[in-house]
Amino acid sequence: MGKIAFVFPGQGSQTVGMGKSLADENENVLKLFKQADERLGYSLSQLIFEGPQEQLTQTMNAQPALLTTSIAVLEAFKQSGITADYVAGHSLGEYSALVAAEAISFTDGVYAVHKRGEFMEDAVPNGEGTMAAVLGMEREALQAITDKITESGHSVQLANLNSPGQIVISGTKQGVELAGVEAKMAGAKRVLPLEVSGPFHSQLMRPAADRLLSVLDEIKLQDASVPVIANVSATPITASGEIKEKLLQQLYSPVLWEDTVRKLLALGVDTFIEIGPGKVLSGLIKKVDRNVQLFAISDSKSIESTIEAIKEAAK
Repeated sequence: MGKIAFVFPGQGSQTVGMGKSLADENENVLKLFKQADERLGYSLSQLIFEGPQEQLTQTMNAQPALLTTSIAVLEAFKQSGITADYVAGHSLGEYSALVAAEAISFTDGVYAVHKRGEFMEDAVPNGEGTMAAVLGMEREALQAITDKITESGHSVQLANLNSPGQIVISGTKQGVELAGVEAKMAGAKRVLPLEVSGPFHSQLMRPAADRLLSVLDEIKLQDASVPVIANVSATPITASGEIKEKLLQQLYSPVLWEDTVRKLLALGVDTFIEIGPGKVLSGLIKKVDRNVQLFAISDSKSIESTIEAIKEAAK
């Protein structure tokens, strides 16, 4: 059997009620939700378990909610004794990966992403920036379009390189719209506007990175116990100084998710376990390589079936 990677979802995977069944069944899991409430000074767990969805979806709530739920699922999964050779996460999910790799403590992680969400929402006035998914286009061709639009005075860039044929662009409303029109003319299958509160992973997020630095200076970062594949470089990192640097760059740089998956495959990973709500990353990984073993765990039922399947495969 090859190597195992734990991967953690990013913003957009949040749903009301996520993690509740695990918290009801497992005292250690419930303790994590309570620790998150204490660190933030408000009842994040109530928002996760009961909603409302609109409030849960706000960036500064969605980010700590997803990190808390992902780490809660990981806590329940730990009893299996199955460990990761590598960890990675999509955007916000990179913080969950760093908690899993013991580079950041759980409560510091919750605090950092709550602040990160706040800074991201503040960086650009509401309604001025946006994102769109471009389907069925090569990155080089789309890069040429975004470069051309940026040179004409509008701001737009590649933000999430998710899988072959699925790239998200980010920037000012006008920049994204113009790039979308050009992309369609150049043969893109579809351009789908995303419901987001800002132009994430674009240069417009630099003010958020400046503010995030003071938060990362405040918390304790240590070397990771297992290599983390960084979003901005798609390379394995473990040193705390490099982790900090990459987390700051991540706010205004593209998330190289397809490259991250390819890097993990090259490192000998043949089993990916998505830890947390939803199956978004599993879908993206499948588009890169159909032959890997994929599991998505979010409750005790999916945890049990995953443990059985991995132990069976290891025989």
